[in-house]
Amino acid sequence: MNTSTIRSRYGYLPRAAADTLRRATRLSAALLALAALPAVPANALGKGEAAPAFELQGPQGPVQLAAFRGKVVYVDFWASWCGPCRQSFPWMNQMQAKYGARGLQIIGVNLDASSADATQFLVGSPAQFSIAYDPQGATPRGYGVKGMPSSVLIGPDGKVLSEHAGFREADRAELEAKIVAALGAAK
Repeated sequence: MNTSTIRSRYGYLPRAAADTLRRATRLSAALLALAALPAVPANALGKGEAAPAFELQGPQGPVQLAAFRGKVVYVDFWASWCGPCRQSFPWMNQMQAKYGARGLQIIGVNLDASSADATQFLVGSPAQFSIAYDPQGATPRGYGVKGMPSSVLIGPDGKVLSEHAGFREADRAELEAKIVAALGAAK
C-alpha cells in the first residue's frame, strides 16, 4: 500500500505509517549508498608479511601450509553456501593442472560448520587440489578474511604476495597473471 492510498483511505497519513515510511526511506538510502561502494579487498595482511601458519584436517589427512614451503601457494577460503565459490572451483582446478608441475599448490580452506556440507558441495564441484576444513574459522580470522571467497597468494618464502576478495569471470586473467608472475620469480 502506498502513501496516496493510505491518505485517500484515512484522509491523512497516520503517524505510525509516516514513521515507518521515513525509516524505510532512510534504510533504502543507506543500502543504496553501501551498494555503490567499491568492493573492499581482503587487506588484513600486507604484501611481504609472513603468511600465518596453519594445520587443518582434510579429506586426505592433515594439510599444513609449512609442508608447501618452497612452492607458490594459492590459499582459497570458501563455503558450501557461497555462489562465487562454485564458480571458482573449475578455475582453480585448471590452475592446479596447468601450473602444478611448475610449483603451484592450491589449498581450499572450507569454513562450513559441518564437513557434510563441504562434502556435498564437493560432489557437485570436485577439487583437484588440497582441501582443508576449518569449522571454527580460526584460519580466516588470522588472514583477516572479510568475505567469501577470498584468496591469498603466498610466495615460496612463505610471504604474502597478494590478496583477493570475491571471484568473478573478469578476475580470472588477473589472478592467473599473478600466479604466473610468482612462479617466474620463484625460479
